Order: sequence, then structure tokens, then C-alpha cells
Amino acid sequence: MAFVDLTKQLAKEAFLSVTQDAPAAAPAPAQADNVGAIIFGQIHGLQKALKDDEELVVWFANAGEKLRVMEIFLPSPKVAVLSGHDAQHNLTRVISPVEALQLVAKVMKVQPGAKPSRVGLVMPKAKDSNG
Repeated sequence: MAFVDLTKQLAKEAFLSVTQDAPAAAPAPAQADNVGAIIFGQIHGLQKALKDDEELVVWFANAGEKLRVMEIFLPSPKVAVLSGHDAQHNLTRVISPVEALQLVAKVMKVQPGAKPSRVGLVMPKAKDSNG
């Protein structure tokens, strides 16, 4: 009888160990949102929906400067370089942490006969892994 009781006890423990929840593994750290990619996606989506006689005008304003953004370059996921023209049509660049960017985007009609401009979205080239 002792052998049968021992077998039952072992079976019961094995069954309980299988049916109990395993200790929770530490959750993987949540991947931070790539804010630059989100900004690119928003601008791309707005431009994609434009009609032939419309353009997306993107403005950046800070410390008294106002820049019409013609290109956004992300040299890294955390830094953006905005290129465009100020009110006097000077070529201007803003280098900013992506998290600090505040852009204003407006869909506007272009003048008849004028070609609508588009905001250039530039990501860094992928590095060659052969090298």
C-alpha cells in the first residue's frame, strides 16, 4: 500500500506542477516609440492625400524665427534637421531633438500654373554590413 500511496503522491505533485502558472518572466522592456518615424508617417500620409492643385505647407516656429520646412532629415532616431526658408527667403536649418519638434502643417491650394512643392523626407542610408 505504501508504494501505491507514494505513486499517487508523486502523480499528484507532477500534475500540480504542470497545471500551476509558471513564474512570470520579467516583461521585455517596451520599445520606445520612434517619434521621428511617426512624424514622417504623418507628413507622408498628408502629402499622399493631396490633390494635384494642393501642397502641404509645413512650418516650424521658435524664438522669433519662422521656417517653411522643405526637407526633414533624420540623421538618427533622436535628432531632426529641418531645412527650408525663412521670411527673407534665406536658406535656414534647424537642428533639434525630435522630441522637441512642434510643426504646423496646412493643406493649401497652389497658384494656377504653379507646381506644388512637397516636403522631402530623408532617412539616413543603411550602413553596408559587408564593410
